[in-house]
Amino acid sequence: MPALSRARENGKRAVCLNGSKQLTLAWMMYADDNGGKICAANVGHSDDSWVASMDITDSEEVQIEAMKSGRLYPYCSNLELYKCPTGLRFHMRTYSIVSSMNTNVGSSEKGKVFKNLYRVPRPGERIVFGDEGRISNHAFNVFYNAPRWKDFPPLQHGNGTNFSFADGHSDYWKWTDPRSVKFSLQEGGVGDLQKGNADLISFQRGVWGKLGYVPEPTQ
Repeated sequence: MPALSRARENGKRAVCLNGSKQLTLAWMMYADDNGGKICAANVGHSDDSWVASMDITDSEEVQIEAMKSGRLYPYCSNLELYKCPTGLRFHMRTYSIVSSMNTNVGSSEKGKVFKNLYRVPRPGERIVFGDEGRISNHAFNVFYNAPRWKDFPPLQHGNGTNFSFADGHSDYWKWTDPRSVKFSLQEGGVGDLQKGNADLISFQRGVWGKLGYVPEPTQ
C-alpha cells in the first residue's frame, strides 16, 4: 500500500535525521571540551579520528570496536545512532564527515579545511555529516574547483539523503537534477562535468562554503 510505504519511509527518515543530529551534537561537545578542536574526518588515519577504520568485510564485533575506539564514542555511545535504518545490511555505520571538516584534501579539493569549530563561518549552512548508506573509510568528498561529483550523491530516502550542519540541525535534501541520480547509480569512477547542476552547487557550498569556479545557470 503506497500510503503505508510512505509512512514507513517517513519514519526511517526521521530516525536517520535524529541519528545525524545526535552525532553532530557529540561532534560539537567534543570540540567544546577541546578548545574548539574538531575530531578528524578521515577514518582511522590519526589518533583523533571520529571513528576507527572498518571495512565492509569486517565482522559486526570488529565494526563495533571501531566505533567504540573513536573520539565521539564517549559523547555518543548509542551505536544505533551511527547507522541509518535504510543502510546496507551488515554495515554498522553509514554516516561520514565531509572533507572540509578536519581532513587532508587532494589537489581537486582546495577549499578551506577547518580544524576548529569556533572558526567555521555560517555554521547553519555548513554540512558536517552525510548519510552515505554504507561504510566509508574516508571523508565524504566533493570537488571544489570544478562542477563535478567525487563521491556518489547518496540515494537513501527517495532520491536524496540526510545531512547535518555545524549548528547542530539536520535536514533532508532531495536531488532534483536527473544527472545527480544517474551518477549515483553508475558503477564507480569520477563524475563528468555537470555544469548548472543545482544539487551539486548546493552540496559544494554546503561542504566548502563557496565554489572554486564560476557556475553556469542552473538547469
